[in-house]
Amino acid sequence: MKHRVLFGPAGSPINYKGAAYKAPKYINEEGLDSYEYQSPYGVRIGESAATTLKEESQKHDVLVSMHAPYYINLCAKEEEKIDKSIGHLISAARAGEWMGAYRLVFHPGAYLNRKPEKAMEISKQTVNRLFEELEAEGIEEFTFAPETTGKRTQLGNVGEVVELCATFDHFEPTIDFAHVHARGRGFLNKKEDYNCIFSTIEDKLDIDILHCHYTTIEYGRGGEVKHHTLAESDEYGPDIKDLLSVLIDNGWNANIICETPLRDEDSLRMKEIYENLI
Repeated sequence: MKHRVLFGPAGSPINYKGAAYKAPKYINEEGLDSYEYQSPYGVRIGESAATTLKEESQKHDVLVSMHAPYYINLCAKEEEKIDKSIGHLISAARAGEWMGAYRLVFHPGAYLNRKPEKAMEISKQTVNRLFEELEAEGIEEFTFAPETTGKRTQLGNVGEVVELCATFDHFEPTIDFAHVHARGRGFLNKKEDYNCIFSTIEDKLDIDILHCHYTTIEYGRGGEVKHHTLAESDEYGPDIKDLLSVLIDNGWNANIICETPLRDEDSLRMKEIYENLI
């Protein structure tokens, strides 16, 4: 199969005034291919609206993913926070099933001054509990997509995300290249710098399409500080051309969700760059 890279915004387009669950038509008319529905502060979409989103996305050929709440921490120290994290993921899975989301993106958690290995051990125990509760709820159609995180205190470097996905069914990675860049304090500077990421994925996982996030990003000693626009790429990395070139060279299918402040406008700019490269 010929490789294909899709592009779309994280959240509704900046000039779109309608309901979020009816955004696919607008996104398609802009010339974009995908849409990441945002639930950062809790899953608030009901079944009717989510079903409409599924119908609209299918009608207008827009691939839908969903970002789960920010409050999730698979390795929290307090049992109450573990319980709440599982609840947020179940709510996301239920809504994602209604809306036909092909990925449920979430931030795995934070080390909380513990060794990464201990945080990973607790996280795996939490996922096992999550699966038990999903089965009890009768939720079957879901693919969780833990995201690489942007701060060095957080669980979620490339190796950790790949380890989670290699351990569990219904898990596929979200590679946020800006987070990788910021966490590594400027790690991605040329095409070759992407090779270790793709090699790690290829060695451990078998995936059909790589779910990605991208923005230019400002970072400090601790990692991520602030998202910037594509126009600011001379000052802030990583360079989208390097990423797109590597995807093309290696024949990867990918969905790049744009998280710059100009999310849909920069998605279109990225798509134009891609089409000029192929």
